[in-house]
Amino acid sequence: MNPLNSLEPLNMAISADERAFFTRLGARVAELRKARSITQVEMAQTLDVSQQTINSYEVGRRRIPVSALPTLARALGVSLEELLGDDSGTAKKRGPAPKLLQQIERIQQLPRTQQRFVMQMLDTVLQQAAR
Repeated sequence: MNPLNSLEPLNMAISADERAFFTRLGARVAELRKARSITQVEMAQTLDVSQQTINSYEVGRRRIPVSALPTLARALGVSLEELLGDDSGTAKKRGPAPKLLQQIERIQQLPRTQQRFVMQMLDTVLQQAAR
């Protein structure tokens, strides 16, 4: 029987370093998900898994499949590098830019009608500031 066609997961040994990596990754997923007000149920629907599986990913009980990482990163509004915790390629900026970028990412998660409302408010404030 081909193990790739089996419904049972492959039992592969995992090192302590790998376990620590998946625990950190799960914690980062939980933090990003909560910061964007995404529920475990919503995330589960996005990844086509159960809510219990998302919970298992977040607490490090299960490994997140590599094939799910791009979808997960998109759903959380981050790059794969950010999701995996590789900050070496991103320049550290000082000041309000990171918070502004976080807010823009959160606005992108809103329904279109709420996005339009926020944009109208911003346009009004910017027009008043230009006077």
